[in-house]
Amino acid sequence: MHLAYPAVLAVLLFCVGVYGVLARRNAILVLMSVELMLNAVNLNLVAFDVWLRDSLHAGQALTLFTIAIAAAEIGIGLAIVLAVYRNRGSSDVDRLRDTAETDDAETLPDEWTGDGAPADGSTSRSSDEPATATAGKARKTEATA
Repeated sequence: MHLAYPAVLAVLLFCVGVYGVLARRNAILVLMSVELMLNAVNLNLVAFDVWLRDSLHAGQALTLFTIAIAAAEIGIGLAIVLAVYRNRGSSDVDRLRDTAETDDAETLPDEWTGDGAPADGSTSRSSDEPATATAGKARKTEATA
């Protein structure tokens, strides 16, 4: 068996996986693309193991460990995606943000800059300026409206 055939197939699988990770917005499709990349690595490990005629079959053993890690990764990843989808109603990767993050553009007045300090150089806020709301509360009010 020539080593070039599985190596070229592995490169093609890996490239499709990289494209899927970079171009897709759906979290499940991103996880599937990561699995494609892991399968390309597994194909290379087995192909080089056969080509080198390793008596210990280290490539095949590493492939089994990679499959076990990939199964655990996909289980945890799908659980996270399902939890995010239930809370937010979308699995779009671009729209995911930390729930503690605030949207400064909506809640802070114009004289405050993005670094948390007012533009006039003062260091404290007066009591009549609005407090920032968490992104989670803002998302819940949008969902109920």
